[in-house]
Amino acid sequence: MTPTPVTLGLDVGTSGVKAVVVTASGQTLAESTHAYPLLTPRPGWTEQRPADWLDGVRAALRDLSAALEGKAQPLALGLSGQMHGLVPLDAHGEVLRPALLWNDQRTGAQVGQIEARVPRADLVARTGNRAVTGFQLPKILWLRDEEPDTFARLRHALIPKDYVGYALTGVLAAEPSDASGVGALNLARGAWDADVLGALDLTADLFPPLVKSTDVVGTLTREWAAATGLPEGLPVVAGGGDNAAAGIALGLSSAQPDVGSVSLGTSGVIFSPLRDPTPDPEGRVHLFAHADGGYHLLGVTLSAAGSLEWLHAKLAPDTPISVLLEEAAQVPPGAGGVTFLPYLSGERSPLMNPHARAAFTGLSLAHGRAHLTRAVLEGSVAALADAYGVMQAIAPLNTLISTGGGARSDLWLGLAGSALNLPVHPTSARPGAAHGAAILAMPAAGLHPSLTAAMDATRPDLHPPVPPVDMADALNAYAAARTALYGG
Repeated sequence: MTPTPVTLGLDVGTSGVKAVVVTASGQTLAESTHAYPLLTPRPGWTEQRPADWLDGVRAALRDLSAALEGKAQPLALGLSGQMHGLVPLDAHGEVLRPALLWNDQRTGAQVGQIEARVPRADLVARTGNRAVTGFQLPKILWLRDEEPDTFARLRHALIPKDYVGYALTGVLAAEPSDASGVGALNLARGAWDADVLGALDLTADLFPPLVKSTDVVGTLTREWAAATGLPEGLPVVAGGGDNAAAGIALGLSSAQPDVGSVSLGTSGVIFSPLRDPTPDPEGRVHLFAHADGGYHLLGVTLSAAGSLEWLHAKLAPDTPISVLLEEAAQVPPGAGGVTFLPYLSGERSPLMNPHARAAFTGLSLAHGRAHLTRAVLEGSVAALADAYGVMQAIAPLNTLISTGGGARSDLWLGLAGSALNLPVHPTSARPGAAHGAAILAMPAAGLHPSLTAAMDATRPDLHPPVPPVDMADALNAYAAARTALYGG
């Protein structure tokens, strides 16, 4: 039997690495997930050891190789991963310290430095974003301020998935969708912004050369081939940041900017494709490059499913989340007057406030666990509606495709559809960033002549939109609580 030609996709996530094998039609033939630890050395700090990522990648690729032996022929490997992190390397390519992650909040002083040296309006016009604590650029400044001996040895600043690509191939490279989350990429020019970097006494040679998301950056080394069972010389494709890669997997294209996605994962995300790099002038939502060569707006609330997981772990660890959702469905809209602000990790869009904190309001003796759960669901989608209110003025959407773990809940999706006033379509499959990475590798593998053709061939089937669930009272209460605590 002739082996099936396939591509592989890797997603270097925060909780673990996921690897998938995908055919030219988008069918998943095998997948593997391996977890690794999250380090929190101080409150607000989040780090990981890049060596742990490599251990997870090695194990996951070995699983895929064993599953496909004799059945499929891998032709290319695409990369994706968590955005914004800093992997600092010395002149020999050795890791200098644990990586600082996207949700690390230690860089408030460095964000202040950036805004003091580069006017916010100028930074947003150039890079699509204001200075944000989670981005890579303030992490580099923190390293210079707080660990000067380490900074003195710093020669290369890599994003997590690009470090994995370097380990697999020995080649340093970056691509626009992830690079635009550094905070120093000039979106209009598609190049590292020497003026922004110069204002901070940094130079562009700290960052890898830029290639397209569908470009081959190198090939699998002999050592990695031996460790995984994959063929030596397997092309490794640049890929995309996790949100862009997930957008590719859902078929979201900057050529069709009226179809976006809503993700109810640990964070909540609204993804809105764009043809042209058009930022919110105040930088209240993110503007990044898309992996298809265009752009996208991103509205992010940091704790969506993360809020539900927190509630489950702290108040009902022995009760399945499915039971909590069933209980919440019995509570009338508005959660009996209970409102939740989901700022457990600070907040991104549109507050851009790392010091924001979560709150329940309206509690009384009459309320119980079901009301709290309902309020968490309503608060998370109200936060997304807050972000979409900014995005809508730039890039209004007609349709949303759902993704993330919360997409399994019709109640949650119905609340989202009502809050955003848009139809929300579940999909027959729930492809994620690893699948998008595999699709980005298909043109290089020769499975499709272009990325557009690959996306057309693998686009998931949509189910009818979930019926909306009333959010009117919840939205009003959320707006009043947010305004009272954090302004309009």
